[in-house]
Amino acid sequence: MGLDKEIMTVTQVAEYLQLSEMSTYKLVQNGKIPAFKIGRHWRVKKEDLNEFIERLKNGERI
Repeated sequence: MGLDKEIMTVTQVAEYLQLSEMSTYKLVQNGKIPAFKIGRHWRVKKEDLNEFIERLKNGERI
């Protein structure tokens, strides 16, 4: 899998989760979705996002 698929923008995460970008930004900024900043731009590792989804499936609340 290429790096372009490993690292996602907030827009891509929002599309993937079927959420609004605003909701996704809030989850990222509050640390609910693990993310990191490059300059002023947030990025999410897809494996971190998948772990987040697994925690939700196991009943964790956000």
